[in-house]
Amino acid sequence: MGQKFGGKFSPDGSGPIAPEDRGTFRGARRTRAGGRVNLLFLAPLPLIWAAFTSGTSGLVLNLSALGLLILAAWLTREGILAQEQYEARKVARRPALPRKMLASVLTGVGLGVAVFAAQDSAIAAAATAIVGLVLHSFSFGFDPLKDKGMDGIDQHQTDRVARAVDKAEAYLASMTDAIKRAGDRSAEARVERFQNTVRDMLRTIENDPRDLTAARKYLTVYLRGARDATVKFADIYGRDRNAGAKSDYMMLLTDLEENFTAKTRTLLNDNTTDLEIEIDVLRDRLQREGIRLDSK
Repeated sequence: MGQKFGGKFSPDGSGPIAPEDRGTFRGARRTRAGGRVNLLFLAPLPLIWAAFTSGTSGLVLNLSALGLLILAAWLTREGILAQEQYEARKVARRPALPRKMLASVLTGVGLGVAVFAAQDSAIAAAATAIVGLVLHSFSFGFDPLKDKGMDGIDQHQTDRVARAVDKAEAYLASMTDAIKRAGDRSAEARVERFQNTVRDMLRTIENDPRDLTAARKYLTVYLRGARDATVKFADIYGRDRNAGAKSDYMMLLTDLEENFTAKTRTLLNDNTTDLEIEIDVLRDRLQREGIRLDSK
């Protein structure tokens, strides 16, 4: 069977995909911010022709409708991306700005303005605006309207975790942007695998906010260092394809990944130990109350 995206004659000249590199995109999902969303950017473009083939009022109205619809398309895409991040986390706050709902309103208004420019009918424009709002809401849904996973959790701790996770995700996003400048597919895949390891730690901390103190150095000092190293590597490798720089960078990511994995495992073990202690304390209390627990 032939090797896919690898081998002697691949653009990066690498050999067959190593076993440990398989599953680099573990947990990855196809984003919903494509397909129909991209059509939203294309659909209003004919308004440009309508704007410049009509009078002054038609020019203003059609360009206004075009701007509203493009803005609605952008808000729709951003709202979908924000919802995907919300759904990926176990503990998350609702988006501060309901982007998809605002996009539905702008879509309706934009369509109404476009119809009014074409037909000069307020009734037709209003009806079109309502239909456009409803159809957009039906197609793309509503933004998350409540916080997730925060019942029974200390609010202060939750806020600290949310801020720490947002900051860590910003570092990871910076790494993604930087490594693209290097133009090396294997380096991009290696960075994504490291990011998956970091996100395992983030999900662990979200499950138990008490772990944040123990992991703070990893989410600040180490992760910031990984971001800075990625930026420097991308600049160097992008200029002269320095093989030594790539080797050193890959070794750095391996060391960091091993440390993050070990720390995540420690956090999970500590959580299990805490649970066992709580169970033992509860069992002792029940026995003092004269209630026997038969182990089966």
